Amino acid sequence: MRSSARDAYLRDIVFHRQGVPSMDHYPFNLPVLKGLKGLPFHPKVTYIVGENGMGKSTLMEAIAVALGFNPEGGTLNFTFSTRATHSNLYEYIRPVRGMRRPRDGFFFRAESYYNLATNIDELDEQKASAPPIKDSYGGKSLHEQSHGESFFATFIHRFGGYGLYILDEPEAALSPLRQMSMLSRMHELVQANSQFIIATHSPILMAYPDSVIYNLTPEGIERTTLEETEHFIIMKQFMNNKERMLDELFRE
Repeated sequence: MRSSARDAYLRDIVFHRQGVPSMDHYPFNLPVLKGLKGLPFHPKVTYIVGENGMGKSTLMEAIAVALGFNPEGGTLNFTFSTRATHSNLYEYIRPVRGMRRPRDGFFFRAESYYNLATNIDELDEQKASAPPIKDSYGGKSLHEQSHGESFFATFIHRFGGYGLYILDEPEAALSPLRQMSMLSRMHELVQANSQFIIATHSPILMAYPDSVIYNLTPEGIERTTLEETEHFIIMKQFMNNKERMLDELFRE
């Protein structure tokens, strides 16, 4: 099992700032790119967290596309396009790969997961004689399951180990219990030589112990701990002082 950053499938990314035509326009004016030169990844789990608008999804998309994934998600084999809305940030991102190559890989993007599920159904209809793609996702159409069930079916059935998994807000359709189950599944996959890069708002998902957390702020990127994130602090304050916080929220 990998134990050093040198052995990670994705060791780092380098941002070629000098080639950018202007840092004053999207996506280059996003806070995530302030002062960014490179970003090293943990060989097991790396978290990208921060408030809305900091550039988490844009960065995750750029990393995934620079690695050859479809902007809307899936494995390296998916080429569908519902609507080309991804930025050109990937053109200025250079992945620094490790010595070993992953056997598996997936870009999971919550906001376009419906499009991925639709494409799987369409491909299965076109290839009636071939093993259905849905067999790799548990044997049932993702559209025939609840949103949360279909998310979890991908994590359980499609992710197979020795993989590089890039997940953008995977908790979006998961209950707290399912988020804890996902932590358990992540651990199984990490034990099977997998690496995760995860953008999330969930303090539960951020709790994997052997990891690094990067917090995106208006001033750029800073390394932090779970207990120092606003997500953890606010959730803890709310649960421990629910009545007082509700009084503050509802005060006229």
